[in-house]
Amino acid sequence: MTSSAGQESEADGYAPLRHMAPRRRDEPHRAATPLELFFDLCFVVAVAQAGAQLVHAVAEGRPGTGFVGYCFVFWGVWWAWMNFTWFASAYDCDDVPYRIATLIQIAGVLVYAAGVPRAFNENDWTIAVIGYLMMRLALTTQWLRAAAAETDAGRTVALTYAAGIALCQAAWAALLLAPQWSRHWLFPIVVAAELLVPLIAERERETPWHAHHIVERYGLFTLIVLGETMSASTIAVQSAIDEHDAIGELLPIAVGGLLIIFSAWWIYFAVPAHERLISNRQALPWGYGHVLVFGSAAALGAGMEVAVEHAVGTARISTVAASAAVTVPTAVFLATVWLLHSRHFKHGAVQQLTLPVAAVAILGCTFVDGWAVLAAGLVATATVTAGVWLTCRDRAKKIVSPSSDP
Repeated sequence: MTSSAGQESEADGYAPLRHMAPRRRDEPHRAATPLELFFDLCFVVAVAQAGAQLVHAVAEGRPGTGFVGYCFVFWGVWWAWMNFTWFASAYDCDDVPYRIATLIQIAGVLVYAAGVPRAFNENDWTIAVIGYLMMRLALTTQWLRAAAAETDAGRTVALTYAAGIALCQAAWAALLLAPQWSRHWLFPIVVAAELLVPLIAERERETPWHAHHIVERYGLFTLIVLGETMSASTIAVQSAIDEHDAIGELLPIAVGGLLIIFSAWWIYFAVPAHERLISNRQALPWGYGHVLVFGSAAALGAGMEVAVEHAVGTARISTVAASAAVTVPTAVFLATVWLLHSRHFKHGAVQQLTLPVAAVAILGCTFVDGWAVLAAGLVATATVTAGVWLTCRDRAKKIVSPSSDP
């Protein structure tokens, strides 16, 4: 691995101290590092906690409360992950201070995860906010290091990031002192301030993020979240079989859930998204929009657990509500993947309409009494089949009738 200054790293894989110069956007062989993969795996711990609390809330007949709490908690995980990912794509130098700052962020997300149950059940955000502050203040030090290595406009960008993040953290700390009833109203204001920091910092000059690296990082996190969904679903089915011996009721849910997760993987990775990410104009909406991709993928696992609990009679909700816990996040996932990048690689009305129509059809599966998950899985599988057939058909047409253009 080469450093940001283009120097060869030491035999042990890193230099004790490096100059944190910006990396090149055209750097060859730019791939995710073991530290980034470790970072992702630890962040999914907090995602799993948010999903577990969502399951409890929905199964107990409090879907509204569960959804709001899930959105609040998941946003913190996603935003901290996203900020580090884009910073690392532009400035990763893999020296000792960089590694320590990254490990502090990992420790912060674990503290954040420990505070999730209390935030959900008691509206007490103290532990979660402390963990969030740990993550964000560690990243602030990284931006200050980048500012010291940058010149002119690049230094201004880095300092603006550092100042913006620090101001937002002061707002989060102040939020803990506000009356509990006001926090749900003040939360979106601070969130909006956080979302504005990259837009303000990079209004004159973009950071040198690497398109292929960014797409790989997002893809890896999607894989890990889908893996967590698979794990949560499997454990839920296994526990229900052991405790209730309800194989007949659970088999359609298990098969349908498996088909949905397989299809979600296939659809997400069907197109080379990095080819579109030329500048912030394309990259920022794409990056921000992934909060729905990650959030719906994680919520799908929670929905599968709710569907299992309903099938064995332990969830105090209606059949439609239990079905919607699976079909709604599935539909959101398909629609968001289409909106963010699939539509840019589709040709013709039929290809463009495949995913939106599938999302609507999966929502319709909510009302297939007792078989909603299996029906949604079959629709998702049919969507993949249709996409593959349409792609093969178009390729065959190009081979038979090559373009006459020079």
